Amino acid sequence: MTTIADSLQAIQANIHAALLHANRQHKVQLLAVSKSQPAEKLREAYQNGQALFGENYVQEATNKQQQLRDLDIEWHFIGPIQSNKTQLIAKHFDWVHSVDRLKIAQRLSDARPSTLAPLNICIQINSSFEATKSGADLAEAAQLAAAINQLPHLKLRGVMSIPAPANDYETQRAQFKIVSDTFSSLQKQGFILDTLSIGMSDDYVAAIHEGATIVRIGSALFGARSAASTQ
Repeated sequence: MTTIADSLQAIQANIHAALLHANRQHKVQLLAVSKSQPAEKLREAYQNGQALFGENYVQEATNKQQQLRDLDIEWHFIGPIQSNKTQLIAKHFDWVHSVDRLKIAQRLSDARPSTLAPLNICIQINSSFEATKSGADLAEAAQLAAAINQLPHLKLRGVMSIPAPANDYETQRAQFKIVSDTFSSLQKQGFILDTLSIGMSDDYVAAIHEGATIVRIGSALFGARSAASTQ
C-alpha cells in the first residue's frame, strides 16, 4: 500500500524532473490540498517534510489548526470566499489564493490583526472564461492588483487559477500559458510578484512547464477524499 511518505517522494521526483525538462532553476513549492482529510493525515505528511497545507472550508480548517497547533504549519486558504468568512480567514491563515474582487480584499485587510504579518494574497483569475467559475476577468487583474497594493494589511504575491479540466497535455499547457502571460504582464506593469499558483494532481507537470511556483496537490498525495465538508 502506498503511504503518504511514498506519495510525497514520488511527487517531489516528478516536480524535479519537470523542472529539469523545462530547463528551469526556480523552486516549486508543493502545497498539500488537505480539504476533507483528517488531521492525522496532515500530521503524517508534516512528519515527512510537508509544511504547506491548503484548505477550502474555514470551519474544517480551524478545527484542524487547533488539533495541529503544536506543528509549524503554513496555512493557505484556497477555496471560494464568502463575505461572512473573511474575519476567520484573516485571523487564521498565512496565505489566501482565491481573492477575486476588491470587496473581499478590503474585508480581509480590515480583519487582519495588526499583531500578525500582512496576509499574503494571490488574485484568482478566471482564465478559462467559465461563467460558473470563481475568478476575476483577465482584463480586471491589473486594476484589482493596484487596489490590493493600497490595503495596509495585505501583501500581494501573485496570481492563481483553476483552468477547465483537460486530459491532453498540450491543452493543459495552453491554458496555463494564459495565466503565466497574465502574471508576466503584471510584473511588466511594475507589480512585485513572485507567486504563480497553478497546477493540481492531474496537470501539475504541465503547470511547471509554464512557470508554476506553487502546485496544489490533493488526491495524488492523500488519495481519495472523505465525504466533503461545506463549512
